[in-house]
Amino acid sequence: MLEIRDLHASVAGQPILKGLNLTVKPGEVHAIMGPNGSGKSTLANVLAGRDNYEITGGEALFDGKSLGDLEPEERAQLGLFLAFQYPVEIPGVSNMEFLKAALESVRAAQGKEEWDSVTLLRKAREACKQVDLDAQFLKRGVNEGFSGGEKKRNEIMQMLLMEPKLALLDETDSGLDIDALQTVAKGVNSLRGPERGIVLVTHYQRLLDYIVPDFVHVLSGGKIIKSGGKELALELEQHGYGWLTSGDNGDNGKKDQTA
Repeated sequence: MLEIRDLHASVAGQPILKGLNLTVKPGEVHAIMGPNGSGKSTLANVLAGRDNYEITGGEALFDGKSLGDLEPEERAQLGLFLAFQYPVEIPGVSNMEFLKAALESVRAAQGKEEWDSVTLLRKAREACKQVDLDAQFLKRGVNEGFSGGEKKRNEIMQMLLMEPKLALLDETDSGLDIDALQTVAKGVNSLRGPERGIVLVTHYQRLLDYIVPDFVHVLSGGKIIKSGGKELALELEQHGYGWLTSGDNGDNGKKDQTA
């Protein structure tokens, strides 16, 4: 589903990713961990096509198509979804208006039938319930006046409705108390399935207690320097990142990942 080969990328002209390799197959959940400044959020933003994030070398293929050749909206229409680390507010645009526009665009591009207003409202209310978000939030401006936890739950609510093929979750756990974390994790886990890939960017093991990954990768210096199973996250929790260096794994984690 996602094939990243020797990816180099910069942010506002500053090189951040420096030869990253990663393969995500349908049905897999991958966790990306690493110290501050290692390039975790950059990876998610580069894949989604955010402004000022530029691929400068290598390639990232999504269902065989080069993401570098696609506009952000085209990536979304193919089924790629990014949950932001810092969700933005969009005053004057209600959640329902936002969701309706997004769903119409994506479903039309994928050849799916458009939902009528009654179906959309019903499904939106169901998604709100899944993440413990009051349905009244559908009438409010997108993230306008929301608390940090409400913004994160709103992102997951959007994801539940969009049903993406590949979900990129950029530090979705940051700023969440334990109850909100469990709610968000429940929503993410409900989308796990053989047809969908999930990439979690996180600092903390605690998220991985609730969303158990198939693979864990350590990103440092713009490369994946170590890959393993869920037990690797426990090692990082106990020992930090100091015991890992870029010399530990000369092929940037590709061998470990496929072992």
